[in-house]
Amino acid sequence: MRAPAGKVYIVGAGPGDPELITVKAIRRIGLADVILYDRLVNEELLSYARPGTELVYCGKAPNAHAMPQEQINKTLVAYAKEGKTVVRLKGGDPFVFGRGGEEALELAENGIEWEIVPGVTSAIGAAASAAIPLTHRGKAASFACVTGNRCHGDQEPVRWDLLAHSVDTLAIYMGVSQLGVIREELLKHGKASSTPVAIIEQGTTSKQRVITGTLADIHKLALSMKVVNPALIIVGEVVKVREQLLLAEQQAEAWVM
Repeated sequence: MRAPAGKVYIVGAGPGDPELITVKAIRRIGLADVILYDRLVNEELLSYARPGTELVYCGKAPNAHAMPQEQINKTLVAYAKEGKTVVRLKGGDPFVFGRGGEEALELAENGIEWEIVPGVTSAIGAAASAAIPLTHRGKAASFACVTGNRCHGDQEPVRWDLLAHSVDTLAIYMGVSQLGVIREELLKHGKASSTPVAIIEQGTTSKQRVITGTLADIHKLALSMKVVNPALIIVGEVVKVREQLLLAEQQAEAWVM
């Protein structure tokens, strides 16, 4: 007699700082028989797993996937059909450029019970860690999360012509390798060259680095500073608020001293 199917939890691990994971996510990790985890997951979080939990690395670096997405989908189904409790642990949030929807659909099509556990996405976590508010009274009343890796290829391109003027702040994921193209597109569609831009490399971690400039020079700065993934690009007037916040922090520290 076949064992009853298990359950899969598709869990957001947050943007890198292990303290930014949710209580619910920690509890689900503790239930797991198997954890499939991504490259951007802080491995400290695996310490919440029970002894004997099977750990499966399926990370994806640019042009180097430890496990193709199709295989990940099939692996989740296979473990669940063995009656196991599975955690699919993803950096950030599963439904924000995390392909969590694809995995949930695969599970549903195979009759597997699943649950999404949201996480802090990079736009929220990295921006806050860099002292850049995505919205700010008088500067930005809207923001959009955009993928930067659809500048080429057979997918529908990002509508930079619309985003250039319809949204106050752009939070661009996976865009470092395409920064020159993104910059050109925004300028071509009327975004001012003086628009502030920030790049947050390895946001929320001890290795975080923040580089600021404008659309006129950010691509040159990124090259000279040798920016690498993971990095979030923020475009908009809110980047200027960072300077105000850092100055206020310095003044407060000087006052205490």
